[in-house]
Amino acid sequence: MKPVLREQILTILAAIPPGRVTTYGRIAAMTEGGTPRLVARALRELPEDHDLPWFRVITASRRLAEHPGAIEQRQRLVAEGVLFDARGRVPAEALWP
Repeated sequence: MKPVLREQILTILAAIPPGRVTTYGRIAAMTEGGTPRLVARALRELPEDHDLPWFRVITASRRLAEHPGAIEQRQRLVAEGVLFDARGRVPAEALWP
């Protein structure tokens, strides 16, 4: 991945406010040439000691992606006041931007 694209993705990630979420696709659309898969890759490659809100990124269906950190992701979002419906989706009102 080009360093410029990675920097764009991480800058957008850092801007997601507490209590809000965005999708891999929305982040990709805000970059120059990014794709949802590249956004996911950038998140997977975050260093252990980062403080970026990776947990605020969800799928286009407004659900959590299936990954080893999904339980922690849900806990962090709930702690910020993000609600989930019975089908595990986040309300559209929580989407940013």
